[in-house]
Amino acid sequence: MRPLIATYRLQLRQGVDFGRAAQLLPYIADLGVSHLYLSPIFTAQSGSTHGYDVANPAEIDPVLGGRSGYERLVTAAQAHGLDIVLDLVPNHTVLSTENPWLVDALTHGAESRFAKYFDVDWAEGLILPLLPQPKDEMLQQGAFKIDTGGQRITWEGGWLPLAPGSAESGDPAEVLQRQHWHLRHWVRERKHLTHRRFFNITSLIGMRIELPEVFEAMSALPLSLLREGLAHGLRIDHVDGLADPAEYLRRLRQEVGPKLPIWIEKILTGEERLRHWPVTGTAGYEANDRITRLLLDAEGMWRGATGAKGDYAAACRAARHQILTEDLAAELSELTRIALQALNETDAEEDAALVKPEQIKEALRALLVAFPRYRSYIDSDGPSAEDLQLLTQTAEEAAATLPDRQMLDRLHARLAAPKGPAGRAFVRRFQQVTGAVVAKAQEDTAFYRHTRCLAEAEVGSEPDAPPLTPAEFEDYCTERACLWPQALTLGSSHDTKRGEDARARLIALTHLPEEAAVLWAQAARLKGPNTPGGSVLWYILQSAIALWDPDRADLEDRLAEHLEKALREAKELTDWHDPDEDAEAQAADFGRALLAQWRADPPEALRKLVSMGEGLSLTQLALRVFMPGVPDIYQGSEKGSFDLTDPDNRTPLDPAAPISVFGWRKTALLKELVALRRADPELFTKGSTRLTPEAESLALTRSLGGRAQRLLFSAEGAFDPQFRCACSAKTSAAQ
Repeated sequence: MRPLIATYRLQLRQGVDFGRAAQLLPYIADLGVSHLYLSPIFTAQSGSTHGYDVANPAEIDPVLGGRSGYERLVTAAQAHGLDIVLDLVPNHTVLSTENPWLVDALTHGAESRFAKYFDVDWAEGLILPLLPQPKDEMLQQGAFKIDTGGQRITWEGGWLPLAPGSAESGDPAEVLQRQHWHLRHWVRERKHLTHRRFFNITSLIGMRIELPEVFEAMSALPLSLLREGLAHGLRIDHVDGLADPAEYLRRLRQEVGPKLPIWIEKILTGEERLRHWPVTGTAGYEANDRITRLLLDAEGMWRGATGAKGDYAAACRAARHQILTEDLAAELSELTRIALQALNETDAEEDAALVKPEQIKEALRALLVAFPRYRSYIDSDGPSAEDLQLLTQTAEEAAATLPDRQMLDRLHARLAAPKGPAGRAFVRRFQQVTGAVVAKAQEDTAFYRHTRCLAEAEVGSEPDAPPLTPAEFEDYCTERACLWPQALTLGSSHDTKRGEDARARLIALTHLPEEAAVLWAQAARLKGPNTPGGSVLWYILQSAIALWDPDRADLEDRLAEHLEKALREAKELTDWHDPDEDAEAQAADFGRALLAQWRADPPEALRKLVSMGEGLSLTQLALRVFMPGVPDIYQGSEKGSFDLTDPDNRTPLDPAAPISVFGWRKTALLKELVALRRADPELFTKGSTRLTPEAESLALTRSLGGRAQRLLFSAEGAFDPQFRCACSAKTSAAQ
């Protein structure tokens, strides 16, 4: 196993299979990284662009090249000095007939050996909201056909397996009634489901990996690859979706041994600390947040006439209420049902009879709106002191919004002291739902509404978080070096809202408020009678600054596509379920007009922002490599990442693509900095961290045993970062 120097994230699919990945190895290895970090390699839904919609966890995807193609890639990677990090998806698989385990469960229901693999209420049957029209209408149209063997029922665009013998007599309506599943119209029935899903994505079904047999089945292939030396590290997707993350990670660590790196996708909120789990650390979103906040200028958080005002906390509460009424209504209804069972299990008979589901739902809604993090971690041993404090804080805040807190207190008591199977089931599901509420209401809603400073509207960040002082950043680094010295430190990922260099330009806005005001005034002159309001225009202006590159002909289309997504996620002018094409067109037209104005006569204010953004980009890259942790490089970001959210940020890596002067400088800086880590890995793993003022700059110093490396940078002027080896007085600057 190689020393951890830096990882390089490569997105497979969209033309990048194992063969293409092997061709990219010389370029990746030349950067100096030690590990190639792959997106999921397991068989996914047909046409998947990302691999997180796994259809068969027990198979390496033939689309990528299968087992043989993967083994050739590993051999080639090892020859280039690269170990492999696998991305595991333990929380869910795809709800599709391409999922062989699910097909068996759909065929045989609760009697299937795979039925328990899925988080489904088989007593009620699996509700499948797959139909393009209401079922009764399709029956009247004769849309359903039963094959001659009686094993399938089909309709245009879909099919499902039939229970053995269920098609021997009767028409399609009768046959449908005999199944272990229930077909529904995809729109009409989305508020009532019988399976746990990934957030609000009905096509991804939750797995019960807390059961030993499910853990073994889903982990068998990756564990065998590790044991055969065909993989050398793991990244765990969405660990908060699991019933018991700590127990899952303990089992995994027991299987892989004490040394193998395991990183988890875990979003830490505010000052939340990662629990003491047997992992190497997180994927690094919180480290990116600390760097951004260090580089922000607190005095330049500009609002002016943009209309980008308001209380972020209030925006989050409003978004949570909306999400629980719409996107996650099914989760709230199911949680209400489970809570009722928990109350009935422990309450006196006369008390249980008085409980009304609507009372439970109202109290649960208040708790979910008030819950301040992604989740708590109450396990079979009960809540920790931290979890008890978290629940009490949540209950008190929720009680202030209710006319009567009696039901809320009863639910709080069940969460704080779970009893019986139903009580434990209630705690388990509550903890799985809180994360979905935060993700959908904040990351996918409030981040697009609260537009004051989009640099902090980022995964792992909070748009109202204050900038960090150098002392606070040093404290964070010291704690990280002590607890998680090899946690990942990312700047961009397949899930970030903006690429790291796009974000740097938004940080530059806080340093140059006068230039921001000039660009705003120029943009305001483009306004017409149908132009969106000020807050949306400020979002458009920031997005245009973030992706600006006069040499690219696709800016207008990329911005328009992003704005369509952003406005639909905000759910104020338009949304995914009922899009307002006029509102979307108005925003796109304004964005196109703004870019056209800049192409015709590039403003000096824009040039200054771009220039400062480049300096900040180099600074944040240097900080990521110097600070405690392992730098993670997202594909192509070494040449400049001015992407917006997916799919804009998932363009396949192409080393032969044209590169700007800035791209050359950033790549050269990355290579030089990574070489420092490779020359003295112990210094960057175990060395102390100091951040001190020096003239008009700041000095970040890593030192160990009489040797040191010092990084000089300016958080205000964003000068090119300089670094030097203090023990030899060697100085080098970014070229």
